[in-house]
Amino acid sequence: MADRSRHLIGLLLGAEEDWPQAFEALLQRVGPVAVDGGEHEFGSRRLTIEPFDLNDPVRVGLVIDRLAYWYYHPREWLKKAALMNGTYLLNSPFTFQSMEKHSAYCAMLRLGLKIPRTVLVPFKNPLDNVRWAYTSSKYNKPFDLDAIADDLGYPMYMKPFDGGGWRGVSRINNQDDLHKAYDESGEMLMHLQATVEYDKFARALSIGAETMVMDFRPDEPMHNRYAVSHDFLSPSAGHQTVAISRIVNAFFGWEFNSCEMLVKGDDVYPIDYANACPDVAVTSLHYYFPWAISALVKWSVFSLATGRRSKVDLHTERYFEIADDTSLDYDAKLNAYLALADEHFETAKYHEWCAAHLGDFDLRVRDWVAGPDFARLLRETVIATYPAHEQEKFFAHFKGLTDLWVADQAG
Repeated sequence: MADRSRHLIGLLLGAEEDWPQAFEALLQRVGPVAVDGGEHEFGSRRLTIEPFDLNDPVRVGLVIDRLAYWYYHPREWLKKAALMNGTYLLNSPFTFQSMEKHSAYCAMLRLGLKIPRTVLVPFKNPLDNVRWAYTSSKYNKPFDLDAIADDLGYPMYMKPFDGGGWRGVSRINNQDDLHKAYDESGEMLMHLQATVEYDKFARALSIGAETMVMDFRPDEPMHNRYAVSHDFLSPSAGHQTVAISRIVNAFFGWEFNSCEMLVKGDDVYPIDYANACPDVAVTSLHYYFPWAISALVKWSVFSLATGRRSKVDLHTERYFEIADDTSLDYDAKLNAYLALADEHFETAKYHEWCAAHLGDFDLRVRDWVAGPDFARLLRETVIATYPAHEQEKFFAHFKGLTDLWVADQAG
């Protein structure tokens, strides 16, 4: 009789319902997977938040976390589960501080990526701390905000050093914009960042060893921001956007992350590439939603069935050795970083394993998206998201886009 392993995936969730339902439905369609004479079965459960003994056992073998970047209690449980129980985490809670833009900017600048020039400026308003008055009067050096802005050049952007979800982001066109945005920043610590005149705004969503680069239009309403646009970048820029997204993730130990980049011709400028909770809502991803959930299922199943282990040590010195190699130009360094990233994600092994053990899974995903269960999920999501008088319009909008994905897969 073949050995049977039962794996449980934990979902640590906030307010989301659409993609978790999709994940659960598609995971059920994986079925038993035979590997090396043994059989692997997979299930999932939604995790709850409660007191925990540091010696408590942990049932789940892998956790997809969408909560701990702001909620400290589950964050500490994740650390305990990883360190004491060997639980596999898609995003490391030990590098959450690097999810702040500032840390990620510094790391990627160290690797020589084309980060727009960025200046960190002090708080506008005093912090609520009894030590503020003495420390600031003794050590805070006066500065000229206008001079910094003039040096960077207008237009520019002001945004929180730890921001996410476009919180507190302002386009600065002149001195009036500069002072208004800075006055409104309050106790937020802000970056001033030079802008790049770009042809395309690319957003790459990376899940494990898979990456989807999407044509993103930030000025459009959310339901229309992701254009269904294939080959919208040159081959060189397309390669760079995929490489940069994976390099960032491998460097910090993240496996579920999005990366935003401005693209001008063949030049790619990363501007935001640290997202502890990347957007996977059906009402924004639409056409790309089935790919995202399918990739999430496949990476989770692969990681559990192959005994993949989380790594706390990042081994950043391997990247820095490449960065400091003066014999390598930019493209050669990027490809060398990508080789390290592919090693981290076991990219070749992942694709070979999926082909061998999940050969018909993509067809099952397509059939599910074309069927009544997905239509029900989509309608429920639209009803929960939009006012009654707009629901039919948006249901038709998203159903048309996901039907297009089904047709493209069949083709």
